[in-house]
Amino acid sequence: MQKKNIRKILRTVFVVAAALGAAAAVAGIVSFRGNAVRGEYELFVSRKADYRALTDSLLPHLKHRAAFRLYAERLHLAETFKPGHYVVRPGMNVIEVVRMLKLGLQTPVRVTIRPVRTMPQLAGRLAGRIDADSVELLRTLTSHETAARVGFDSLTLFSMFLPDTYELYWTTTPDELVDRMKREYDRFWSGARDEKRKRSGLSRLEVMTLASIVYEETRQTDEMARVAGVYMNRLRKGMPLQADPTIKYAMQDFGLRRILHKHLKYPSPYNTYLHKGLPPSPICMPGKNAIEGTLDFERHDYLFFCARPTFDGHHDFARTFAEHKRNARAYAAELNRRKIK
Repeated sequence: MQKKNIRKILRTVFVVAAALGAAAAVAGIVSFRGNAVRGEYELFVSRKADYRALTDSLLPHLKHRAAFRLYAERLHLAETFKPGHYVVRPGMNVIEVVRMLKLGLQTPVRVTIRPVRTMPQLAGRLAGRIDADSVELLRTLTSHETAARVGFDSLTLFSMFLPDTYELYWTTTPDELVDRMKREYDRFWSGARDEKRKRSGLSRLEVMTLASIVYEETRQTDEMARVAGVYMNRLRKGMPLQADPTIKYAMQDFGLRRILHKHLKYPSPYNTYLHKGLPPSPICMPGKNAIEGTLDFERHDYLFFCARPTFDGHHDFARTFAEHKRNARAYAAELNRRKIK
């Protein structure tokens, strides 16, 4: 009897041990192969980040943390992780997460560049959209060497940037960003646009500069080509452009509501009341609608335009100075009535 009992006990122990082993094996498989992500999470790993910063940010969003640590140690992740923007999604297991970080399998970020007026503004808008701060970006965007590398100078490099949404890796460096924008710029100017530009007699820089004035004069897409046509007429006749937005840019006072006679004397190569022709570079980053409007400028005989006293964003156009003076007086009277100084 005792031998039978012993055999039963041994069988029971064996079965229990086997069951426990199987359970442990299953648990191990689940820990390494099962879903390890609590919810979708964007992880930004800076070039300046250490492994502790990475795990502090990531682990709260993971299950099976012990398995993560074990597998990360096995793959020497602390010494080999790559900076970047990663998206961890439900369904990913520990092995996939660790390998993603080790191999640098980034998810691109969408970076939207909107029209701005100056390089510092552009640097500020881009800061954090890639792994660079505004100081680092501005240093590159105003660098003579960087500009020369892509065929510009530090003053005209601004004309290379086009407002749009781009897919970039978060680890894109400022220099790589400039190179990417140069490729986008060359692509933009290929084909039909460059043929239109050639017919206008303007260089690419001149188109961008004129488009920047048009964009600052009006946000109404339907009259951009007409405004561009006024300035083309003045350029061809050798008349100064007398564009009020260039005064604001020259003075770096973009809040001016009224341009007065004293402002027209402000000494600057951007003052188109004092200097004929286009200013040295764009006075803002124009929207693509203004660039297209400039390339498709209207052929007419208008030489002047003035904002409407209705303040609807549109303008009254004139062929003669006398007609323009009447329009200007009506607009000034409305400014006075509204007490706008």
